[in-house]
Amino acid sequence: MLGIVVIGSLNADFVINAPRFPAPGETVAGRAFNIYPGGKGANQAFAIARLGGKVSMIGQVGNDAQGDFLTQNLASAGADMSHVHRDPKVSTGVAIITINAEGQNQIVVIPGANGSFGEERLHRSRDPITSAGLVLLQLEIPLPTVAAAARLASQAGACVMLDPAPAQELPDELLACVDYLTPNETELAILTHTEPRTFTRTEAARQARILLKRGAKKVIVKLGAQGALLVEADRELFWPALPVMAVDTTAAGDAFNAAFAFALASGKSEREAGFFATAAAAHSVTQSGAQPSMPSRAQVDQLLK
Repeated sequence: MLGIVVIGSLNADFVINAPRFPAPGETVAGRAFNIYPGGKGANQAFAIARLGGKVSMIGQVGNDAQGDFLTQNLASAGADMSHVHRDPKVSTGVAIITINAEGQNQIVVIPGANGSFGEERLHRSRDPITSAGLVLLQLEIPLPTVAAAARLASQAGACVMLDPAPAQELPDELLACVDYLTPNETELAILTHTEPRTFTRTEAARQARILLKRGAKKVIVKLGAQGALLVEADRELFWPALPVMAVDTTAAGDAFNAAFAFALASGKSEREAGFFATAAAAHSVTQSGAQPSMPSRAQVDQLLK
C-alpha cells in the first residue's frame, strides 16, 4: 500500500444539536452538546487510519488540553503523529457546529494554531511529504502553506488531492499541482463564480471543466444526496449516493476523500475507489460527530454488499 500524508487542520468540534437554526437575534433551545475531535485534516487522517491505511498527519495544535485531546485521539487510531507541531502562543483550533433536526449543519471555525501553521513549519516535515504516494490537503490552514505543500508533493511525484473547503479563491498555480480537486456544490459554485445551487450532473460537469481548464487534472464534484461525479478531459464517472437516513452530515466530505485516497493507495481503480468512498460517506452521515462517524473497512464493505 502507498503511504498517505494528510496536511491540514486539527480542531476540537463543539457540537450543538437544535431543532432548527436560529434566525439573526433569535435564541433557540438546544437539545444536546458534545465535544468531538475534528478538523478537516485530522478527520481525513483518522478515517484513513480507521480503514487500515498507513497515514501520517502534518499540522499544528496549541499547547493546551484540546491539543492533547486531538493528538491522543488520532494516535489511538494508528496515525503517525510525529509531525504534528505545537504552537504555545495560540490556542488549538476549534469549530462551533450547529446541527438541525434534518441533520444539516452550520459551522464557524476559529483557526487557532491551524492559522499559524506557516511554510517554515511545513518544511520541517519535508521528508514525509516527498516520500508519500498520496498527499491530502484542505483549506483550514493558510493558503500559502497549502500551495507550498502541493508544490512540494507534486514535484516529488505524489498524487495530490485537494478538498477546497472552506471555499475561497484559488490561484491557477495551485490548481496545476492538483491531481484530484474535490469540491461540493457550494465550493464548486464559488470556484467558478456561479450562483450557489443544487447542480444537475450536466451542470456540475460543465462547471468542473472550467476548473480543468485552469489546471486541475481531475475534478470530483460531491453532489450530496445525488452522489459524486468525476470529470476529466475525456471522460466522466458517476457514483450514485446510497440511500441512508442522515443524522449528521458534518464530515461526509472528509469520509469520501479519505476513503477514495485509501482505495487508490490499496491499488483499486478510480471506479472502484468511487464506490468505496460513496459507501464510506453514506455510513458517516448516519452517525453523530466528525471522527466518531468514520467507518471501519468492515463497515464500508458491508454497505457495498
